[in-house]
This record gives sequence, structure tokens and C-alpha cells, in this order.
Amino acid sequence: MANKKLVANAEKQKRFREKQKALGKKMVRGYISREAQEDYKLISEKTGWTDSEILSNSLRITYAAYKNGQIRFLNKWIQDDERKRRLKRSIPDTSSLGEDES
Repeated sequence: MANKKLVANAEKQKRFREKQKALGKKMVRGYISREAQEDYKLISEKTGWTDSEILSNSLRITYAAYKNGQIRFLNKWIQDDERKRRLKRSIPDTSSLGEDES
């Protein structure tokens, strides 16, 4: 019985993938960095977009930056943001040090 369920589920997944392909969609898979995961979480919370919408819009925004000659500017912003995040992680929070608790 369990084997039948596995086969049925695999067939259902195959039909779903074929339907998406017929609609002109392409599956893209990969791993994202810690920074990108943080960005993903913020984008998801702010916009309510699905994974597919986030990925599609990210690609379209990147392409728009490329077509408008802004790719160098975008890359510089990403590098600066990564540098800021690394610095923030390496500096301990000292805001509560030296405060009198009376």
C-alpha cells in the first residue's frame, strides 16, 4: 500500500512539473548565501511574494539593471552591504556595557 502511495505521489509531481513546463515556466534550483537568506526573509515578509515570485522578480530586476547600465552600481551596493554585514557580525554589541543598573 505504501509503495502505491509513493508511485501516485511521484506521478502527481511529474504531472505538476509537466503542467508548469507547458505554461512556459522553468524550474531553477540552487543554494543561497546566508546574506541572501536574510534578504529573502525580509522580502517575503514585506511583499507576501511566493518563492517563485521572489525569484522571478529578482531576475527581472537584475536584467533591468543590466539593460539600463546599472549592473556595476548594483554590484557595488551588494559588495558594500556584505562588508557592512561582516563588520556588524564581528563587532560585539556593547550598548549595555558600562551602564549603571540602579
